[in-house]
This record gives sequence, C-alpha cells and structure tokens, in this order.
Amino acid sequence: MIMVKKHDGRKEQFVPEKIVVSAIKSGSSPEYARTIAQDIEKNAKDGVTTQEIKTRVLSLLKSKNPEFERNWMVYDTAVKKR
Repeated sequence: MIMVKKHDGRKEQFVPEKIVVSAIKSGSSPEYARTIAQDIEKNAKDGVTTQEIKTRVLSLLKSKNPEFERNWMVYDTAVKKR
C-alpha cells in the first residue's frame, strides 16, 4: 500500500481514481487519464508527496496537450485556491 504525504503533513492511502478524475476534468480522455494514474502508481514510493504527484501529472498532461495542463492550473487556482 502506497501512502501519500499531504501538504499539511497528514498521510493517506494513494487513490489512483483521484488522478483519473482530475485529468478528465482537465480535458484528457478517460483512457489517457487512466494511463497517467497507472504510471504514477507504478513509479510511486511510499511517502511520495502530493506535490511530486502533481508535478508528474502536469508533465504528462502537458506532453499530451498543453491546454490540459493550463486547465488543471486554472481549476487549482479558482476552485482549490492554490
């Protein structure tokens, strides 16, 4: 089981579906969103930070379509206030 370290220091279990949902909201196809989540899960080590995951996801989204990365950032800024 992979545990993810959150911004506030808490730890929670890695849930690939969170990546899938966010990637789809960014404009990615469901298939590519699942591919991203699988890549992250395969390469993640216990204690990986949410920032490390976000950086990798954004890199993969940008490589597919730069607009996907922009959409993610707009959502993060507007809704999550980050």
